[in-house]
Amino acid sequence: MKTSAVILAAGYGTRMKSELPKVMHPLVGRPMIDWAVRAVEPVTQTPPVIVVGHGQALVRACLGERGVYAEQHELLGTGHAVLQALPYIADDVDAVIITYADMPLLTTATLSQLLDLYAAANPTTAIAMLTITRDDPQGFGRIARRADGTVAAIVEEADCTADQLLIRELNTGVYCFDAAWLRANLSAVPKSAKGEYYLTDLVAMAASQGRTIVTANAPLDDVYGVNNRVHLAEAEAVLRRRIVERHMLAGVTVIDPSSTYIEDAVEIGADTTIWPGCILRGATKIGKHCTIGPYSQIADSMVADHCRIIYSVIEQARMDEHAEIGPFGRLRRGAHLGERVHMGNFGEVKDAYLGPGAKMGHFSYIGNAEVGANVNIGAGTITCNYDGVHKSKTVIGDNAFIGSDTMLVAPVTIGREARIGAGAVVTRDVPPGATAFGVPARVKDKPSADDAA
Repeated sequence: MKTSAVILAAGYGTRMKSELPKVMHPLVGRPMIDWAVRAVEPVTQTPPVIVVGHGQALVRACLGERGVYAEQHELLGTGHAVLQALPYIADDVDAVIITYADMPLLTTATLSQLLDLYAAANPTTAIAMLTITRDDPQGFGRIARRADGTVAAIVEEADCTADQLLIRELNTGVYCFDAAWLRANLSAVPKSAKGEYYLTDLVAMAASQGRTIVTANAPLDDVYGVNNRVHLAEAEAVLRRRIVERHMLAGVTVIDPSSTYIEDAVEIGADTTIWPGCILRGATKIGKHCTIGPYSQIADSMVADHCRIIYSVIEQARMDEHAEIGPFGRLRRGAHLGERVHMGNFGEVKDAYLGPGAKMGHFSYIGNAEVGANVNIGAGTITCNYDGVHKSKTVIGDNAFIGSDTMLVAPVTIGREARIGAGAVVTRDVPPGATAFGVPARVKDKPSADDAA
């Protein structure tokens, strides 16, 4: 069965009180519409048709070739919106799913069940639809059934009789249509008193033609719609819970899920522990057996196995195996800690590499630098990499020792196994094995033969 999908995304979303189109508001690292597209992609064989209107340039830029775009110039209801999409659905498509860009909690699993329901129904079935049952109708349309239990119509709340208002089976607006039947009947939907065309009227039309309508009860979370920022926060809470549960079921320990924020694209290895207050964002990948937090933030970074990050901020950076940072450290863009690097309290690294086994003391700043293996960087050391116009590089060779409160004025090179005295201001290169100290730093002369005697 060849299936396509239509996602309605043309509304203004005025209740969001925002210059940003509603469907572009982010939820756990992805725009709302991205969640809707991701839900339908695994169950369809063609890119979904996105019905766009307000803010369509942003929607197109976000999704690119993941969607085909139909423009709804006038917002004349859901039926009118789908009518704009029909020309973009291939003639050989058997079934059409209708969903909404502001329904980000809808899952692929629920859509798969809807498709299975449609496929298993008899040949006269025109519509499979998701319904929910709850005490608070929130203004949703009621599912009106005949005495034999078959669906007769969807009745909007404003049109309900007193008895119909007591119905607790509600319409979610998510459908799977027989594609041929939809093409033949959609243009016949009557105009409402508001001058709009509603998909809900297709249910009564199908029933009057003797066609079958089948229903499946959807999880309440899945069909939660977002209309304002309160709804946005509530939807994000559900997504956050799902993401954290996914990681925990894969072997990650999350000490306090309610205080932990993990975006959808983040990868975490088994036996890693995430302590409370952590924020993990973007294209972050964390290895196995790591300890993260408490209260650490990691964005778009690579953290290898057995790393430890405590009360620290990592942004567009990399840590190799057994590296550790914190508390209160910061890795900025381009920072790279090699294997077994230790970075102490209140340290900061930017656009620099610290080689394997290097140790960086607290209150130090290393920027635009290449630091060799097993280097010791004393507390308070600073690479003075910016002269007000240009940024310059500092190079420190393997096994060098940099004393506390040293200032390395770039461009400068410290040779391997060189030693810099505490409080030095180094403005010139220091040869391998040499010792330098003072302000400005001078290289200590080698002892003469007479001195040695």
